[in-house]
This record gives sequence, structure tokens and C-alpha cells, in this order.
Amino acid sequence: MRILVCISNVPDTTTKITFNSDNTEFNSSGVQFILNPYDEVALSKAIDLCEGGKGTITVIHVGEASTEPTIRKALAIGADDAVRIDATPSDAYFVAYQIAAYAKDKNFDMILTGRESIDYNGAQVAAMLGEFLDLPSISIIKKLDLNGNKATLSREIEGGKEIVEVEGPFVASCAEGVAEWKIPNMRGIMSARTKPLEVLAAQSLETLSVVEKFETPTPRGAVKMVDAANVSQLVDLLHNEAKVI
Repeated sequence: MRILVCISNVPDTTTKITFNSDNTEFNSSGVQFILNPYDEVALSKAIDLCEGGKGTITVIHVGEASTEPTIRKALAIGADDAVRIDATPSDAYFVAYQIAAYAKDKNFDMILTGRESIDYNGAQVAAMLGEFLDLPSISIIKKLDLNGNKATLSREIEGGKEIVEVEGPFVASCAEGVAEWKIPNMRGIMSARTKPLEVLAAQSLETLSVVEKFETPTPRGAVKMVDAANVSQLVDLLHNEAKVI
């Protein structure tokens, strides 16, 4: 069994987000980057499926050379080898196209992604991969079991759960709960230094989207404390100031 896991390089959740002077580009100066947590879930599930020599795991990332420490972490966690498409990821369409171009003739049994990246939260790459590769694509799964070539996947829908059965190959985006996060041990960290990391040139692609401007959320307003016994004041504030009743 061969599994491809797509990983992204994202700012740490404690990072203060800023943009350049005209708000058209993310300011990466001084930012600590990490392996996208949802992609870690996907990688952890791949490791579970391949445990005991049942398969191999390749991780793939679209990014510049500065992202290689994040790729090496994925190798330390348990991936067997890695591929970096040497390009600046402009949008989900570009990323999915590059991954699909690599994967189309590699005969992977499944392709796993995280449900979304925690920076843009687009949740688009998995579905686009399925379209590019003409493969079944199941989004935001909470459980994945294999029985031979048949996979049973569970995903939450409004009012319940949906159980999907599919024969490989397929694409799936993983949410929390699919697997427990793996922590790299010293042996994994040392072996990650020598595991193969192939760097490939990006495929040319027409630009379909352009960022016009980024905006940060409006700062939270001051909090007004109301005594629990003063119900009339609370009702007045909700009615006349907050205008929610």
C-alpha cells in the first residue's frame, strides 16, 4: 500500500498576524511556522494504516526551500520520503494542480489531506485533487477503516453521520478524531535527516485568482459588567445598545 499525504506550512496559532503596508501580502517576518495540525492528523492516520510494514508514506508539499524544516518534521513523525514542489503556493487551485501533476502516474492507493489549513481555512484542496485525478473524494472524515481494497469512512453531517464505502484509490480530507497525533521520537528525528526529499519544479499554470487586500477582524469592544441582580439594566443594554432583543 502506498499513501500520499499532503502537508502545508502554516503560522503557529500564537502568531500575531500582520500584513505589508498596502495589505496585499502576509508579513512573514519573525513568524514561527509549523506543520498544519490537520495534516498531522492525516499523517498520523497514514502511519496507523502502514504500521507493521503494511505500506509506505510519501508526504508532499508545495512551497519554497524555507519550508523544509516542516517537511523534515513530517519525516521525523514517520513518513518514509518527501517531495517538495518548488513554488510559492498562490491559492488552493495552484496547490491541488501541482500535487495532482505529481501523483497522476504514481499509483497511490490513497491520498490524504487535512480538512483545511489553519491559515486560510479554505478546505478546497482535497476536492480539487479528486477532480484533477478523476478519483472519489470524501471531505472532512472522522473515521477511516480499511478492509482489503475497500475503505469505510465516516463523516459528520447535519443531524447525524454519513458512512461511505469506497474502493481505492481515493482522496480524503481528515478532521480531528481520525487518529491520535504522533510525537516524533529521537530515532525519528535522527533518521529524518537522511530520508529522501525530492525537489521538483512546478508545472506552469494560468493564474485564476489574485489577492486584492487582506483585512484583520475588527477589535473586540470593551466588556460591560452587569450585576447579576440588576436584571433591568441587562435587559436595557441588550435591547437598546446591543439590539439583540
